[in-house]
Amino acid sequence: MKLAFGSSGNLTTQIENAAPFDVFLSADMDYPKKLIADGFADGNSLFTYAVGRLVLWMPASSILDPQQKGLKVLLDPSVKKIAIANPEHAPYGRAAVAALKHSGLYDQVSDKLVLGENVSQAAQFVESGNAQAGLVALAHALAPGMKDKGKSWEVPSDAYPQLTQGAVMLTHSHGSKAAAEFLNYLKSPAATDVLQRYGFSLPEQKH
Repeated sequence: MKLAFGSSGNLTTQIENAAPFDVFLSADMDYPKKLIADGFADGNSLFTYAVGRLVLWMPASSILDPQQKGLKVLLDPSVKKIAIANPEHAPYGRAAVAALKHSGLYDQVSDKLVLGENVSQAAQFVESGNAQAGLVALAHALAPGMKDKGKSWEVPSDAYPQLTQGAVMLTHSHGSKAAAEFLNYLKSPAATDVLQRYGFSLPEQKH
């Protein structure tokens, strides 16, 4: 199995331009629903596999404590750049903007925002030191290569639209049997255990 990573919006555009993918996992249900409506995906295969969670993530070396101040830590003068995914095509980027607006901080920090192509790149900006803080997926904060490099504060779930993540089989899939088996695996206890371990809630839960 070959994996391709990108923002949900950009991957949707690639699929619409005949990219040879079999399965699409999106951080936003609207994208797979659009593909179904346009005939690029099988509506019968669509399901919610996880609910994402947003965190404020900072380098472990930072003297600031997000656990004490939450998003208000972003007002500190030492925070020059705040990394988020591009809200134009990345659901986690839209969630980050929504959380900042919900907290009343967006206008005060908008000139500090630096946009990653997707939420993974936003996390890399913080890890590399190109940003002093980021609003990223909890899954990135818990990833083996990241969890010892930073500290995080989970943004309350009522501060942003729920990140309902959807999986769907694409209609032009040439490996439909394998694709179907993979989607079935995503529904299994083994898969949901892994997803929970890496910071996702199950669909029926609202963290």
